Formats: sequence, structure tokens, C-alpha cells
Amino acid sequence: MLQLRESITGTYIGSVLPSQRRQAVLRRLTTHGEVYFSELATEFGVSEMTIRRDLETLEAEGLARRVRGGAISVVSRSYEPPFAVRATTASAAKSAIGVTAASLVNDGETIIVDVGTTTLELARALHGRRGLTVVTASLPVAVELGVDPDVRVLVTGGQIRHDELSLTGGMAEDAFTTMNCDLAFIGVAGVCASPGLTEYNPDDARVKRAAIGAARRIIVLADSSKLGRVAFSTVAPLSAVDVLVTDAPAAHPTVKDIAAAGVDVAEAKVLRS
Repeated sequence: MLQLRESITGTYIGSVLPSQRRQAVLRRLTTHGEVYFSELATEFGVSEMTIRRDLETLEAEGLARRVRGGAISVVSRSYEPPFAVRATTASAAKSAIGVTAASLVNDGETIIVDVGTTTLELARALHGRRGLTVVTASLPVAVELGVDPDVRVLVTGGQIRHDELSLTGGMAEDAFTTMNCDLAFIGVAGVCASPGLTEYNPDDARVKRAAIGAARRIIVLADSSKLGRVAFSTVAPLSAVDVLVTDAPAAHPTVKDIAAAGVDVAEAKVLRS
């Protein structure tokens, strides 16, 4: 099997299948919009013909378009993969991130748990805590924690985004303006040094922005695929973030940039089978 470099730069992170290499190339396309045969061949340590076959496969799946010397993305930065698809992507990393994030919560605190698949893993890791108050614009989070007798759940209200089961609109945004919470756990589509936190959908981005304004400390949850990625709608600059919880190691280029900006980074250890 072939070896994959971390985030397509830096040191190799282990042996992967060709399908996993193609997913890494697709993430590169999504982040940068274009890739080049020669650069990818050098970075992956494979032949240009191998990279051409990878991109032919992605083109056949409607995810890329080959051009002279490389390929460009056909996926808009506003394209949001379905919730069910995201829930099964990097599931081990998201679970580890949820557990690590839960360790930052003390009994009796009032916290905001944002919408998303990674924040839902946080909600699952919060069972058994005492005296928590959880504010959320996520119906899956509300259902997950609403059955726990030791957790008080407050739902913002608002218009339901049917595919995401998130609450958006003025009612959801306004709910946060009267709150003073201890922590806000924010999920994002992308995080990097500039422009900072980004999201696929502007309606969700506005609610996240309101949630950030309602908490004393901001903790962002992002698996390694989100690092260095820029999605359509800017949520907040990196200066708004206190802690990043991620499965990426400290040597990851984007983690280095984020740490250099003064953000604390908590690495979630993923158990490998």
C-alpha cells in the first residue's frame, strides 16, 4: 500500500488504500480549488500516471474536472455534504474529539453545544454530568441530552433546516443575546489562520456567531479534515477562539499556525484498531 503525507505536506502518516489517497486529494481540491499532477506525484511519492488515474476516478464521480497539468474542483465552497454522510466520516476522530471536549466541562456549568456531527459526539460524552445547563440550536443534541435527568436543555427556537435539523433565523440568533454562558462548543466546516472559522451555510453561520457572543470561552471542535479548509461563509476570526480540540497532531501545519495565533490546542487521541 502507499503512504500518505499528513495534509499532503509534511511527514508521512502511514499506509493507506488508494481510495484514502483519493479522499485526501479531494480535500485538497475542496480547500484550494485546484491541484497539479506533478506536485501531487512528488508529495505522495507515486507516479504522475497514478495521480492521473485518481483524478479520472474523481472526475467520473463528478467531483473534479481535469484541466491541462492537473484538475480543478467542481464542488462549491457552499456545498454541504448531507448530515448522514458527515456522521459516518472520520467517526473515530469525532468521537475522540467529543470525549476530549467533554473533559473541559465542569458540573454545574452552562454551556452552548452547537449544531453538527462532532458536537453531537460531545453531547453523547456529557451523559452522567450533574447540574449542567445546555443551550443548543441542534435538535439531535436536544434529543440526545433531553432524556438525561441531570442535564437541563434549552432549545433556541427558530426555523428548522430539514436536512440538518438545526434551528436558524432571527429567533435562534436572538435567543443567545440574552444569555451569559460559561462555554460555547462550536463546530465548523473549516478553520485556518485566515479567515478563521468558516461554515457552509450563511444561516447557520449567523447562529454560530451569536452563540460565540454569548459565552465566556469559545472552544472549536474540528477533525483534521477541517483544518486549512475555507468554506463559503465566515463565522469569526481566529482571535475569537480560546481552544481548538482536534485529532490532528501538534506537527500539523495548520495546528502550528493556530497555536502561533495564541489559541490553545487540545489533541484528541484516536484509538486505532
